[in-house]
Amino acid sequence: MILASKIVLVAFMALCFSVTHAAGLTIEITKGSQTAVPIAIVPFAQQGSIGNLKISDIIDSDLAGSGFFKVLAEEDMLTKPSTPERIEFKDWQVLGQDYMVIGQVVGNGGSFNIEFHLFNVHNGQLLTGYRLTVGANELRRAAHHISDLIYEKLTGRKGAFNTRIAYVTTSLKANGKQYMLQIADADGFNPRTIAESPEPIMAPAWSPDGSKIAYVSFHTKRSEIYVQTLANGQRESVSSFHGINGAPSFSPDGGSLALTLSKDGSPDIYVLNLASRNLSRLTTSMAIDTEPSWSADGSSIVYTSDQGGKPQLYLIPSSGGKSTRMTFQGDYNARGRFSADGKSLAMVTGNGGSYRIAVMDMASRTVNVLTDGNLDDAPSFAPNGSMVLYSANRGGRSVLSVVSTDGAMQQKLAFESGEVREPAWGP
Repeated sequence: MILASKIVLVAFMALCFSVTHAAGLTIEITKGSQTAVPIAIVPFAQQGSIGNLKISDIIDSDLAGSGFFKVLAEEDMLTKPSTPERIEFKDWQVLGQDYMVIGQVVGNGGSFNIEFHLFNVHNGQLLTGYRLTVGANELRRAAHHISDLIYEKLTGRKGAFNTRIAYVTTSLKANGKQYMLQIADADGFNPRTIAESPEPIMAPAWSPDGSKIAYVSFHTKRSEIYVQTLANGQRESVSSFHGINGAPSFSPDGGSLALTLSKDGSPDIYVLNLASRNLSRLTTSMAIDTEPSWSADGSSIVYTSDQGGKPQLYLIPSSGGKSTRMTFQGDYNARGRFSADGKSLAMVTGNGGSYRIAVMDMASRTVNVLTDGNLDDAPSFAPNGSMVLYSANRGGRSVLSVVSTDGAMQQKLAFESGEVREPAWGP
């Protein structure tokens, strides 16, 4: 972050509800919702070798981490039916469940048939059920897909479990630090490195269709903005002006990047047309203007500026014009990011030396602080707007965290070693 230096304080988890372990990754729910909907995810019957992977465990983790559901612990289940005719709904009513999910996984010569059913426990009604056939390397994505179907059926909102995140890790090697830009499933599994350098990599930003990532690299000892195609790994330098080349953000149509450049003096906001390479300058003040991000309809850009003496968020038409200040409470408001529907704006809000994640309701302009850390940064909405991914400092170490947009649920994604920051939730 350009505008402020921050004091690193150690934060400890106040609550610890559940922990999921996997190679190189720990997922810990650190705050749960008391109003979550009870649901039982019965362990799926599995035939065929799929290693230690359990489809129902992934669905359990997805739904529990959403903040909307309270998932029944397996040890509290009286029975574990895998077919509809074996369900005794009274048993599940006694356990206080509203919904239940059962299913089976059957191997079939290299592929797997997955079948699941979602029931209303109170009246025994089948709400939805599907059968999917997938390869062995698609089982995790299939489980996330089932979580999406359940989430949408019960909330009316599309799920975001089958999406991806990007982030930057830093590890210490024998010859110094190594920076890696990685993408992974939304729960942190299946990480893949797409760029690596002994020099800093910063500010990854997804294209709207998820096919490309823009980011800042210092591998030439100076800042430069690249756009990389994920399918083939090809990358292209799109901005290497003198001075700062930073904070790229794709327009909703994917045709332009908003970015921060200091080629004309102080850092200002520009828009770069990726096809023509025409560059438009939006801000011209002597202040530090940075961290641009597009509105959902592409008509305006939110950015951080200290033109009023302290960092605050401003809005400017993406075609140029007059800026409007958006934030007034607190000492510090920065790194604004709109939700996909344009109704909410996530930001970092600072007061008294603490920096936390907040969300502004765009209709009322009220601001709700969601987190209680001291050094929370880089918020990014899930595609369905239900959660915010951000980086946090826990125990002196940078980790990724997720918070529901009502603040009721928080979870931490901690990697085995090294630092992880600059998260961006993909489409």
